[in-house]
Amino acid sequence: MSVVEKLIRVEKTGELSFGNYELPEKAKVDDFEVGGDIYKVKTCKEITKLEKNGSFVYESVPGTTAIGFVETGDGVKFTVSGNEDAQVTLGLEDGATYEVQINGEDAGVIETNLGGKLTLGVELSAGEDVAVIVKRK
Repeated sequence: MSVVEKLIRVEKTGELSFGNYELPEKAKVDDFEVGGDIYKVKTCKEITKLEKNGSFVYESVPGTTAIGFVETGDGVKFTVSGNEDAQVTLGLEDGATYEVQINGEDAGVIETNLGGKLTLGVELSAGEDVAVIVKRK
């Protein structure tokens, strides 16, 4: 998978793609409007972070590229790539339980904390795309 050169873009399907894990220094895009929502992305090889209307949506350590990121009524789905394993934290519903699938494999059930954050580990290696689906149970 390639990185997102302009840091964030909207795909023809309406899904978001963002992040560039190859950048040595932090770069950001503020005030990226999609359907009335305002997004902000910060990214580099160390971290990738996405906010929507000032609220936390996605963070990975180290940095990643997320392609086809879409928030559904009951979770999120996206494809992620990076140079090494990453910890991905998602902003979801407070105190909810979610089923997680990574590359079509059941990765278990995770409950969000009071802030609505869900953290998962994704095994990555250069040139590999990993599909992630997080769905409220």
